[in-house]
Amino acid sequence: MSDMTDRTVLITGATDGLGRELATRLAAAGARLILHGRDAERAASLTAEITAAGGHKPTTVLAEVSRLAEVDRLADDILAHTGRLDVLVNNAGTGGLSDRVLTTDGNEFIWAVNHLAPYRLTRRLLPLLRASAPARVVNVASAGQEAIDFDDLTFEHGYAGFAAYCRAKLAMVMSTIEFAAELAGSGVTVNALHPATLMPTTMVLGAGIAPVSTLDEGAVATLRLICDPALARTSGRYFDGLIESDPHPQAADPAARRRLTEISDAAISSALG
Repeated sequence: MSDMTDRTVLITGATDGLGRELATRLAAAGARLILHGRDAERAASLTAEITAAGGHKPTTVLAEVSRLAEVDRLADDILAHTGRLDVLVNNAGTGGLSDRVLTTDGNEFIWAVNHLAPYRLTRRLLPLLRASAPARVVNVASAGQEAIDFDDLTFEHGYAGFAAYCRAKLAMVMSTIEFAAELAGSGVTVNALHPATLMPTTMVLGAGIAPVSTLDEGAVATLRLICDPALARTSGRYFDGLIESDPHPQAADPAARRRLTEISDAAISSALG
């Protein structure tokens, strides 16, 4: 891994699974970390582990990202803590649910966590990323992708948890492409990846699914997008592990991407007033 001495990296969903693995490795490489989580005890445990190993003491920020007001508060906290952001890793996510659940904002839960939250957080932090350029945004998506039905975007009819997950992860990839186009020439790159298949995370193990890949495999692929000098100018791409790949064909449709942006902005405006 490249030297990350004193580079500031924000990782969402940092207290468990892939996020925790990335945090410990980046800390060992000298990064200054801002770590998001939901649980104060887990955040304190990770902070203690990193400082005991000789890393910079991380800044921890707690937020429930299913609620867009909490996403905005998270962004406010980050902007208050640092005047620099070299890397944003949108890693926080949730798996499929057996029943359709709405957030307090009225958004479908998986859509809110896996798409609206990283989309909003990235939007809020763009001025800081631009000011810190060269900077990178890395979106932890999935190979599980399903075309978005704009007439029933969040499964008001015929809910299926895994399909909802796949739609939200495709939305993340589509937003990656849109952000990359918006940021062209700014020195800020935006890429998405499927880090590895069914790593031993709480989400996978809690669902009773046997892991297929290791956290090491996922971390190696994600760290490549975070700090490999060879990818310094690469933007708007999707990677399956270490290999650049084609996402679902809908991601290549500019009209679909524009419609997704409009719908996402409208949902955020409605939630935040």
